[in-house]
Amino acid sequence: QVQLVESGGGLVQAGDSLRLSCAASGRSFSTYNVGWFRQAPGREREFVGSIWWIGVGTKYADSVKGRFTISRDNAKSTVYLQMNSLKPEDTAVYYCAAVQSGTSWDRGSWGQGTQVTVSS
Repeated sequence: QVQLVESGGGLVQAGDSLRLSCAASGRSFSTYNVGWFRQAPGREREFVGSIWWIGVGTKYADSVKGRFTISRDNAKSTVYLQMNSLKPEDTAVYYCAAVQSGTSWDRGSWGQGTQVTVSS
């Protein structure tokens, strides 16, 4: 397994950008698929996007498509979530998760989360 630590959250205004980082420690991080999720107060956790272990395939939720971009640097064992054109509805705690292929996200490794607050 890997251990994950998110960073980069903060308070921004609508229309601003933020880049979140998910730093991993442990062996063979490059073989893990990594996903970003978020949870707003009173709401269920939702999928934001993911990137495959080889880094050439990504998937995004419709709500963030065209605004958010996921990338990874396996040499640094880090995955990034670039968030542009932020909206108040993007306010949530953002988590990254890592799984090997064939494993569900719920059974993967999760970070502690980082708060993103977007003011209108």
